[in-house]
Amino acid sequence: MVTYKTIEEIEALRQSSLLVSKTLTEVAKAIKPGLPTRKLDELAETCIRDHGGEPAFKGFKGFPWTLCISRNEEVVHGMPSDEEIRPGDVLSVDCGVKLNGYYGDSAYSFLVGQGTPEAYELLRVTKASLLRGIDQAVSGNRIGDIGFAIQQYTELERPYGVVRELVGHGIGRNLHEDPQVPNYGRRGKGMKLQEGLVLAIEPMITLGTREVVQRKDGWTVATADGKLAAHYEHDVVVRKGSADVLSTFSGIEEAERSNLELTAIDIMEMVNG
Repeated sequence: MVTYKTIEEIEALRQSSLLVSKTLTEVAKAIKPGLPTRKLDELAETCIRDHGGEPAFKGFKGFPWTLCISRNEEVVHGMPSDEEIRPGDVLSVDCGVKLNGYYGDSAYSFLVGQGTPEAYELLRVTKASLLRGIDQAVSGNRIGDIGFAIQQYTELERPYGVVRELVGHGIGRNLHEDPQVPNYGRRGKGMKLQEGLVLAIEPMITLGTREVVQRKDGWTVATADGKLAAHYEHDVVVRKGSADVLSTFSGIEEAERSNLELTAIDIMEMVNG
């Protein structure tokens, strides 16, 4: 059942979404080669609880972690572990929060250190496709308009794959609510969008085939061909004219720039002996 949110509910959802953004910013600051990914999970849980929230994923259908950390060919639902982060890794970090009865859900993909041109471009395009999908989340449009905008930019204009088995969703007092929001579709098809609908839009894009497999851990979903995947997610409110984005990437992007500057300094020091 689709529910439309009141002004008060939307502001509560905004606070939950911003706590997710703050948590992902702290994660972004901490990412570095040699760090076990479970350390990022511990950091995220501490940040969430210190700000009065609860980790939304921990315990959800038995999932044991605060974050989903998916590495390289892993698309979503990757498990934090003692495995260390490596230079050139793509880390897709998905985080959920419950705060004052409402959920926030956002994801960001990081390139650790110096990556390949193909990895840079995949992340750039996936992130841009999220913004194109958000542009269609306006009153009077349809669910298919969101998916078509993402698919056209990533799969129809470029040689990337759009995962079909995993989709975005409504969000509110539950982490996953109706409607489903596929990252592919046809213009003018699907449910009509109305003001007050809150959606988690989350393109999951692959460097090769769109086909995926589930790992034996029962959670991790990876590309069938072993090629890279990227994942970005924002919580948005359908409005007239333009969507209201509840989460933010600004702090994450600032941390990314700082990390790149530090990487450049490290490289120069190595070159200069």
